[in-house]
Amino acid sequence: MSNPDLLYSDVETDLRASVRDLLTDRCEPSALLARVESAEPYDAKLWRTLSVELGLAGLPVPEELGGQGASARETALVLEELGRSVAPVPFLGSAVLATAALLGADTTHEPVAALLRRLASGEATGALAVPLSTAPGTAFPSAVAADADGRLTGTVRSVADGSAADVFVVPASGPDGPGLYAVAAAAASVTEPVPLDLTRRIADVTLTDAEATLLAGANGAPAALERALLTGAGLLASEQLGVAEWCLETTVAYVGGRYQFGRPVGSFQALKHRLADVWLELVAARAAARYAADALASGSDDTGVAVAVAQSYCSTVAVHAAEECVQLHGGIGMTWEHPAHLYLKRAKADQIALGTAGRHRSTLATLVDLPG
Repeated sequence: MSNPDLLYSDVETDLRASVRDLLTDRCEPSALLARVESAEPYDAKLWRTLSVELGLAGLPVPEELGGQGASARETALVLEELGRSVAPVPFLGSAVLATAALLGADTTHEPVAALLRRLASGEATGALAVPLSTAPGTAFPSAVAADADGRLTGTVRSVADGSAADVFVVPASGPDGPGLYAVAAAAASVTEPVPLDLTRRIADVTLTDAEATLLAGANGAPAALERALLTGAGLLASEQLGVAEWCLETTVAYVGGRYQFGRPVGSFQALKHRLADVWLELVAARAAARYAADALASGSDDTGVAVAVAQSYCSTVAVHAAEECVQLHGGIGMTWEHPAHLYLKRAKADQIALGTAGRHRSTLATLVDLPG
């Protein structure tokens, strides 16, 4: 096995610069705060720029299927930047989860290839119809049932980016065993509960005798779903890294310019220690997230271990950094007008997304044969 490469390549550095410049221009905190309370919480124009003009929706999709032919490393880098801005776009649901599920199926099967082309081009936005809390290694879902004609009935709650989806990739149990199906959003009833994270909406998706297209049968559906969940969990660590980076950088800048008793509050030893602790955690989180992305990109035998380590660690680091950001901003940090609460909510929502830290630690213990 080759040694993992945790450094950013020149191509990745250029990609970061492009994405960050766009998000700095189009996703500033004041505009973000106004949007999340509007009737259109997702930024459709920004998503079109990212998915169509920059081609980021198809990063991991092979070129022959209309994508960029990139790897999980580049996708992770985009998620890192989206985490820094908590951008209200359905990248995780469509470009990561739904796309990974399709890539895990037989891409020579025309319905799979056709849907991949639509998602990669930005023509359609997808969502994987499983609860956002679903962890890798979970038993195949049984919330949706398929009849003998391939029509689906059932309800899936808390689907990430479900309200922005044009098509759902739905795991369902049928007479011939588990299957993966494509269902147009128009054939589903989609309701949006009030989310904790205002920048990433969840949806309850109800199917009633809905027409569906079979993407993968019993031989391929479980593996395709597991690939999607493992990929999503591993790459989510990079988003959590981005959240933590923004929180630390913003807090350091604030305490360096906020004066009390004639001196910057950042000069007080107690605050220095707290921020140094966050910085040390951030350094370790970056290594864990990069290792997970590199393992996913290379198909390493250690991918399961890398993902479990990254997700169990990065989720707690993001929450800690966001909590310190709110607290060390003092009174302004507690207000709705400051964006710190959006980062805390994203960090807390991500903490249970695709498996809690405790769940991933349990998985890790099993993988490395560590007694309970």
